[in-house]
Amino acid sequence: MLKLGILISGRGSNLMALHQHIQTGGLKAQICIVISNNADAPGLAWAQKQGLNAMAVLRPDFSSKAEYEHKLLELLKQNHVELVVLAGYMAILGKPFIQAFRNRIINIHPSLLPAFRGLHPQRQALAAGVKVSGLTVHFVDEGVDTGPIILQQIVPVLDGDTEETLSERILKEEHTCYAQAIEMFAKKTALGADERT
Repeated sequence: MLKLGILISGRGSNLMALHQHIQTGGLKAQICIVISNNADAPGLAWAQKQGLNAMAVLRPDFSSKAEYEHKLLELLKQNHVELVVLAGYMAILGKPFIQAFRNRIINIHPSLLPAFRGLHPQRQALAAGVKVSGLTVHFVDEGVDTGPIILQQIVPVLDGDTEETLSERILKEEHTCYAQAIEMFAKKTALGADERT
């Protein structure tokens, strides 16, 4: 069974959805550890309430980003994590961390990459006047939202959409697609999976 380490910063809605998929047998994986870089994250409190191995590891408690990420790696390895899942983790990972889990870190981004990378992609989509947006699950590399794509899902942009309404519809699709992407990884059918070490 695929062992997951999930990194969060906020409400943890994708974490909750993945947990639900696992509980109902839709995803054959195990959440071995949940780490938040925000001690007040609602998702962290929720994970602890579920009895998951969940903790806050805070950047200000370490003298450098490298030291902080070394601690994250230590925890992930101690818990035998095979796939690192970024679920609303609002920090950019450093090169040593990415190299330690090369092709074993995935992220979900609310746009059809390579369009609208970075922050506020839904706002970017509306400003550009596109008729469709969506989401992308991708491997994490050293760039921002530039890693190999695992899967994408189209979400239409409706007349009168706001950043909030579009975000909400995309998020609903994320809750299904992230589990699908993890299942693909588990079956080694995702792009780049054959390069895993």
